[in-house]
Formats: sequence, structure tokens, C-alpha cells
Amino acid sequence: MKGYWLVLGTDVTDPEAQAEYGRLWAPVAAKYGATVRRGDDAPALVEAGDKSRVLLVEFESLAKARACYEDPDYQAARAFATKAATRELVIFEGDLG
Repeated sequence: MKGYWLVLGTDVTDPEAQAEYGRLWAPVAAKYGATVRRGDDAPALVEAGDKSRVLLVEFESLAKARACYEDPDYQAARAFATKAATRELVIFEGDLG
């Protein structure tokens, strides 16, 4: 089974913080073999409150998904992500094909 992050976010309100998150996220993603499977800035989030963006990130395993989130380098990047937009992140296991 693979591990996934499902990220639901609001519109980006701080583009500079979002850019810094992207810069810091790239090496962490490579370290854990993360693959962005889906990103959508106009999804039909019918029961997601004020969220307007969705992203699905795939990992080789649930253990890697959790380890990536807990990595100090990711936590440093995360500080910029949460400054750029309000978001929720769910880590789960599955086989989405």
C-alpha cells in the first residue's frame, strides 16, 4: 500500500511565502520520493468549507509519508506553507492506482 497526503487549502494570500515553501519542499520531496499526483485550483469541493485548492501527494508507503511530514526540513518548509494559505493536510494509506 502507498501513503498519501491530501492537502486542502484556501487561495494563496502570500505568494512570496508560497514560493519559499516550493523552494524548500523540492529537496524534501526528492528525499522521500514524493510525487504530486493531482493538483487543482478549481475543484468541486462541495463539503470543504472555505477550501478552494486540492493536492494529492503520493509516497511509496505510509511510513514514508509520515516520516516526510515529521522531517525537520519539511517542518521548516511547512512554516511558509501555512503562512501562504490556510490548509488542512490528511495522511492516509491506500492504493489509488
